Amino acid sequence: MCPNRATLQRALDRGEREGGNVEFKERLTKDLHLAEGRMESLAAQLRHRVLSGDGEATYVVGVTDDGGIAGISHDAFSESMDVLSLLAEEAGAHIEGVQTWGIADDGSVSTDGDADGLVGVATIREGAMLDTDSEHIVVGTAGHVDHGKSTLVGSLVTGQADDGEGGTRGYLDVQPHEVERGLSADLSYGVYGFDGEGPVRMDNPHRKSDRARVVEESDRLVSFVDTVGHEPWLRTTIRGLVGQKLDYGLLTVAADDGPTKTTREHLGVLLATELPTMVAITKADAVTDERLVEVEREVERLLRDAGKTPLRIERHGTDAAVEEIDETVVPVLTTSAVTMEGLDTLDELFERLPKTTADSGEFRMYIDRTYSVTGVGAVASGTIMSGRVEAGDELLVGPMADGAFREVEVRSIEMHYHRVDEAKAGRIVGIALKGVREEDIERGMVLLPADTDPEPVREFEAEVVVLNHPTNIGDGYEPVVHLETVSEAASFHPEGGQLLPGDSGTATVRFKFRPYLVEEGQRFVFREGQSKGVGTVTDVNP
Repeated sequence: MCPNRATLQRALDRGEREGGNVEFKERLTKDLHLAEGRMESLAAQLRHRVLSGDGEATYVVGVTDDGGIAGISHDAFSESMDVLSLLAEEAGAHIEGVQTWGIADDGSVSTDGDADGLVGVATIREGAMLDTDSEHIVVGTAGHVDHGKSTLVGSLVTGQADDGEGGTRGYLDVQPHEVERGLSADLSYGVYGFDGEGPVRMDNPHRKSDRARVVEESDRLVSFVDTVGHEPWLRTTIRGLVGQKLDYGLLTVAADDGPTKTTREHLGVLLATELPTMVAITKADAVTDERLVEVEREVERLLRDAGKTPLRIERHGTDAAVEEIDETVVPVLTTSAVTMEGLDTLDELFERLPKTTADSGEFRMYIDRTYSVTGVGAVASGTIMSGRVEAGDELLVGPMADGAFREVEVRSIEMHYHRVDEAKAGRIVGIALKGVREEDIERGMVLLPADTDPEPVREFEAEVVVLNHPTNIGDGYEPVVHLETVSEAASFHPEGGQLLPGDSGTATVRFKFRPYLVEEGQRFVFREGQSKGVGTVTDVNP
């Protein structure tokens, strides 16, 4: 018996033994099982199963009444999960997690998502889904490679000291090859929170349920979007700082290295987007007191050269940092993930800092990642820019390459692996979509309410500022434009024919390959080689 089949068989055997809190279903359909009278009866049955299991029940779907393996189609399994979610809600419970197995025509079992049929085990827990109205701030990290961004965040979300080798960075949502090389190559995510008694941290960050527990227990959440410090991936870093709805930026500068060229690049992006930012000087344990003072002065000089006012937290206190932080005042503190120096100060800051982004407006989410989940289908992940979204909402996704939008339905929503009924602006979520394949959606697309009439554009007018360029920017200049989660080559056509370094002026910006949804007031960063600048959309041309 293969391991996958053995795991499934143990679940079936447990169901036969425990009986009271386990239910076998071949499939559930909306027409039959949500019909008047039938829905109430099934919800009562589910409630009984949950109470019999001391607050937890197991539903095995895709099997016969006696627990025999049958397997149902992907569409039938998705519909069954939708129905089960509604039954759980009716019974005052929620689906906490689902494990699936593929069933081939010959009856063999695997975790292959392309198998002919599916069997799934859903865990149902008592209590409604998470109330997403708890306070929630989103922090974007930046800084040179090996300056301790991920390690600092890993120690914050776990409360564990680092081993001096960057061990706690592995607690973030990173890929195996990134852990092996010790280098981040894409955005990663971390979360911790606060309740009435202090920080709520992860005990075992490698367990998805532990992240979900933090979300469930916290009155206030802090989500981290951890960017990439290696220079070749600056494009990914810009995507993380521009494409997410961040409340604050956290720039790290290693005490043994000091500010570098990449430090200046990242600081420039943070400040150009007018994001309230703080600086953490890391690795204080690795240098002498004299070197630490030297780096502190270098950081303060760097900030003043950028027209910002540094505020030393050790000197002025946490109260001053909370009250003064804005687009011009940058709090600075010294930290060590090894000795945990300064991390209690960061805890206090993140517990007290106010949310800076607004929740108003209709729902909008620019897609940052896409993936497919067996039995669920296409999932679009990103940060909600405005408004709210609920399971069952009808949305549009696009634009496709031809500029068209496609109608989809929200099947379910997850926030840090915790399933929620709804989510609002500022939440980092994964939204399972019905009506579209994962391969048809991509980064830079947007999710909108179905009753809107979006008009994608190939070009727009903008006010731009050239921050750094070796010569002048002439007609036809082609940088990469980073707007929300869009990263696309575009041609610039400045009014008057050219823009000089340090100049500001008006330009027409034209995407080279396809249209995107662009709106007045959106800010963007453009970059090509050593050149970079920022802009604000002033007019769109559908």
